[in-house]
Amino acid sequence: MLGAEILRLTDVTKSYSGVVVLDNVEFKLHEGEVHCIIGENGAGKSTLIKILSGAIHADHGEIVLCGKKCTSVTPLTQINDGIATIYQDIDLVDTLTVADNIFLGHEKNSVGFIKREEQEKVVQKLLDDLSVHISASALVGSLSTANKQMVQLAKALHYNAKIVIMDEPTASLGEEESRQLMDIVRKLSAEKIGIIYISHYLEEVFEIATTITVIKDGRVTGVHNAKDVTPEEIVAEMVGRGASLYYSRKPAEIGEEVLRVEHLDKEPVVKDVSFSVRKGEILGFGGLVGSGRSEIMEMLFGVMKKRSGRVYLHGKELNAHSPKQAINSGICMLSEDRKGAGLFMDRSILENMCVVRNEKRFFVSPRRDKASSNEMIHRFSLKANNEKQLVRRLSGGNQQKAIIARWMLTDFDVIIFDEPTKGVDIGARAEIYDLMVELAQQGKAIIMVSSDMPELLSLSDRIVVVVEGRVVDIVENKDITEEDLMKKYLNIA
Repeated sequence: MLGAEILRLTDVTKSYSGVVVLDNVEFKLHEGEVHCIIGENGAGKSTLIKILSGAIHADHGEIVLCGKKCTSVTPLTQINDGIATIYQDIDLVDTLTVADNIFLGHEKNSVGFIKREEQEKVVQKLLDDLSVHISASALVGSLSTANKQMVQLAKALHYNAKIVIMDEPTASLGEEESRQLMDIVRKLSAEKIGIIYISHYLEEVFEIATTITVIKDGRVTGVHNAKDVTPEEIVAEMVGRGASLYYSRKPAEIGEEVLRVEHLDKEPVVKDVSFSVRKGEILGFGGLVGSGRSEIMEMLFGVMKKRSGRVYLHGKELNAHSPKQAINSGICMLSEDRKGAGLFMDRSILENMCVVRNEKRFFVSPRRDKASSNEMIHRFSLKANNEKQLVRRLSGGNQQKAIIARWMLTDFDVIIFDEPTKGVDIGARAEIYDLMVELAQQGKAIIMVSSDMPELLSLSDRIVVVVEGRVVDIVENKDITEEDLMKKYLNIA
């Protein structure tokens, strides 16, 4: 039986640039409840917990904590009101001890000196109560990822948290470490602490959840008592969508093999990965966020070094130790992080489009660059004043088209699109899809990483399914559904 209600969200809505990320979301949490939130990539889960933790503000809606409406929501007010958020990325200082991290910002001191022994006694008792075998005096930098997670939990409890939000807490943990974390979650639940638990692992969710809320495209599609629902029913709620979100592509003739990857490995992120892509083919890569898809692409493009494995381009072994070597060999890439890794944001459209081509030339022709960039602006219907406009002044879709134009001014055989329409409006999406299909029809080999399943199913000829760094299946894109794919992502038979 559930305890008293300690949190209620009503009509919470959030949009970015006109795109609705959360749409009138309702949510409740009770004392001692383990309330799991589940949904596919981009469903709105992370946005919801950022609103709860005060990291971002909702456009509309109400948060009521222990019967009191939250009027001014910031990370500090939420911590003071008893909401602790443990993100997947560790938020600790490696050069400080466990005790120093937990007391950081509110140290026990006397005449300007920190009472370290007293702090360590308090923290050690906290760790012992959690059955966590860590010394309070240990440097955080010397701890394993699992133990750092435990320190974050201890820090939350030190703040007398009534609610603990956990975002993918076992994503970087082994089986034994995950079991230990599950035990701690049960212990917190028994002490009437409300847990909001976000996870992609359905087996884990059904092991620990009291309640399961499913979010799809920013809307709550189901709230269930965990004992009254099956994994198959949850998957169906996660992915059900109308046909209007699908793109109808023109076919391309698929030819000989262009790129072959054999036993690519860099544990723990990439494990013994093999696949091939052919001329005219769009090879999709699907999987949950953090599955290792982007890391595979970074190895192909020379950003990340592989530990072992071989890559063959047109039958010849390729060892690209840098993006420049990959580009010179005929591989180019649109990064998921176009602003941080793909574009020079304070440079002009012309400079961004011509930078790679000019890298290969001894003399640069301003007249030629102007003509080329204007040709690409016209060809891709890029909405800009002229070629001198700063790239940061373009919309997300036009920024993406500017990167594609860059590669069209060079010679390449393989192009990697990592999340090609991330942060792009609906109109620009269709234009980017058209460009990708056009490249396939020209005989280019295309690799596309996407967290958007309609996109993956609309464009791919085959789909490589990646789970925890491994290729678990390569499927022909014939009569496969979103539900089929999600079951593969979640390892549901």
